[in-house]
Amino acid sequence: MYDIITSVDLWKRPFRLQAHSGDTYLADALIIAAGAQPRWLGLPSEKIFAGFGVSACATSDGFFYRNKEVVVVGGGNTAVEEALYLSNLASKVTVVHCRDRFRAEPILQDRLLARPNVDVIWNHVIDEVIGEREPRKSVTAVRIRDVNTGDAKELPTHGLFIGHDPATALFRGQLDMDGAGYIKVGSWSTKTSVPGVLAAGDVIDPVFRRAISAAGMGSMAALEAEKFLAEPLVTPAETREIEIIGVYG
Repeated sequence: MYDIITSVDLWKRPFRLQAHSGDTYLADALIIAAGAQPRWLGLPSEKIFAGFGVSACATSDGFFYRNKEVVVVGGGNTAVEEALYLSNLASKVTVVHCRDRFRAEPILQDRLLARPNVDVIWNHVIDEVIGEREPRKSVTAVRIRDVNTGDAKELPTHGLFIGHDPATALFRGQLDMDGAGYIKVGSWSTKTSVPGVLAAGDVIDPVFRRAISAAGMGSMAALEAEKFLAEPLVTPAETREIEIIGVYG
C-alpha cells in the first residue's frame, strides 16, 4: 500500500491518519519513519543540480568528493559536523555562513577552525549554483553575496552541501520534539511522548544518519509496537485536552 499522509490526529486511539488520496487510516500503533528532507535554500538552480553536485547529506555523498573542493552552508551543529566530516575527504572545505559567528557548540567550532583545509566565509549567503548541464550535469561554482555590502562573487567548487531537516512537521504540536525538530524518544527506546507512537531513523537521529542505523531503529520500533499491541488495554484512550494558543497560516 502506498499513500501520502497529509494530516494526523494522535490525541486519541485509534490514531487517525488522513491521506492525499482521501482515504482515512486508523491505527492502534504507529511507527514514524518519515526520514529527512533537504534544507533547500530557495534557489531554482539548486534543484537543477540536486544529486549532481548539490547534496543534503555529507555522510551519504561525501565519498564522491574525495580530494575535491566543497562548500557547506550554515553555522549550526549539523553544518559544522558535516564540514568536519568532509574535511577528512575533500581537499578543501569552505563554510559559508550568513552571520559573523557560529551557533554550533564551542567544542565543534574549535575542532573545525583547527582544520588546515577548512576556510570560513562570514556574513555571506549563496545566491546561485553554477555548473555545466551538458554532457553531464556538474557543479563548478557558487555565487555568494555579502549580506552587509551586497557585493557578489563566484566561489569555485565541485559540490555544495545544504544540509537537511527531519521530516516531522506533520507531527509538530502532538509529539515532544527538540529545537531542531527531532522527535524525542526514551533512552534505548523508540517510544515517543504518546503511548503507541514509535519513531525511527532520521526523525529521531541527528548523529548517525545512515540507512543501516535507521534499519536497526526500525526493527526496535516494530518490536516495541508488537509489545504495545499485546498489552491487555489497547482500547481508545481518553482524548487529551490542549489549549490552542494560536493558529498561524
